[in-house]
Amino acid sequence: MGETMQIRTRGIRTTVAALAAVAGVAAAAGPVAAATRASDTPRFLEPADLPPHPSSPWYAGAVTAGQPDPLPMCVGDALPSTTWHREYWTEYDTNAQQLTVEGRSEQWAKDFAALLRKDLAGCAKKLMQQDPDITATQKYYGRLNVEEGADVYGIHTASAWGSSDIGLFSVGRDGATVTVVRWGQMGTFQNAQVADFKATTVTAVNKLY
Repeated sequence: MGETMQIRTRGIRTTVAALAAVAGVAAAAGPVAAATRASDTPRFLEPADLPPHPSSPWYAGAVTAGQPDPLPMCVGDALPSTTWHREYWTEYDTNAQQLTVEGRSEQWAKDFAALLRKDLAGCAKKLMQQDPDITATQKYYGRLNVEEGADVYGIHTASAWGSSDIGLFSVGRDGATVTVVRWGQMGTFQNAQVADFKATTVTAVNKLY
């Protein structure tokens, strides 16, 4: 069982669209130069690698250079301009995203992954500090033994106007490269496909190189 945290505070209003897309805020990190790894580049998840949807196939956009718009909740502001990302979606309300950053060194990547984990650990509290109409609850689902490791988190947001969204996040590292996987849909922790998402995270980190 993950650790559960629930806090209610007041602050600045976030947009409905950002919450519905499981997008938002985090601490900033400086830009980095891309790592040089011979001629290979990190690979991204394919639609079939995502947690299976009961009523729809997954679809994927192109692997795209730069920060996504909107930025993802919790980890978005930490992403440098050298980020690569890919968007995934179903025919219903479920969506996903992979973000990958090649760091200048393994130490930089280790520090960056630690920053992302810190942002995720404090995400629920920060969301509610920004919006008094939001109640956020989060769980930590543990560390996965893949390459240099990956950590999995869940964040549920409920609004005063009735929305309810569940998101799963993971931060994994392979050498000097860090990847983040996000999965989200309407629902609560009971709707979170944690086991499938962990399998997706392992695949994402293993496929980087």
